[in-house]
Amino acid sequence: MTDPIRVLLVDDQSLIRIGFRLVLEAEPDIEIVGEAGDGADAIAQTAALQPDVVLMDVRMPGLDGIAATEQIVHEHPQVRVLVLTTFDLDEYAFGAIRAGASGFLLKDAQRHELVSAVRAVHRGDGALAPRATRALLDHLATQPATAAGEAAARPASDPLVELTDRERDVFHAIAQGLSNSEIAESFFLSESTVKTHVGRVLAKLDARDRVHIVILAYQWGLAETG
Repeated sequence: MTDPIRVLLVDDQSLIRIGFRLVLEAEPDIEIVGEAGDGADAIAQTAALQPDVVLMDVRMPGLDGIAATEQIVHEHPQVRVLVLTTFDLDEYAFGAIRAGASGFLLKDAQRHELVSAVRAVHRGDGALAPRATRALLDHLATQPATAAGEAAARPASDPLVELTDRERDVFHAIAQGLSNSEIAESFFLSESTVKTHVGRVLAKLDARDRVHIVILAYQWGLAETG
């Protein structure tokens, strides 16, 4: 039997944490290892407990979820952060994703959506719907960036040089927000084959997950926006 997914709950409202705990603890493959009420506590609890997934609220007093996400991802790259937001396509959620979160989830999500999202980010798939991927690219395209920062983000040579032609196709498909089943249909492949290609793309580009691929595609000028 595989080890359960270790989850840290972060929200400044205790009732919301209780609700998520009740839902997630009912799943045999998920274990709640701790709770935090603000960003600073989330950072401390992550260091102490080493969870697999942090369920992170973004709007909290003191240190918010964006700053906490950035520090957690930097200090604990193996930890996945799933952002909680009240409004779909929230600018705060996008800020957390740019900081390194693996996706976002609405606080009023259905039980199965919450459980599926936790499992998805844990296995490296990310939790970001195609519509949200498109909105994220549009959002990134409107953000100002310094010339130095932009130049530093884009490698001088082809960043996809290690990818095969098929892996390049899969990279661009992921960047457009396509799911494995949609990629399989587009390229007449089985889903298991697509999953293998996705894994190789992530490994070769040292990407955390599919959401990270979207960010990289934008930074490297390889994402279509608008």
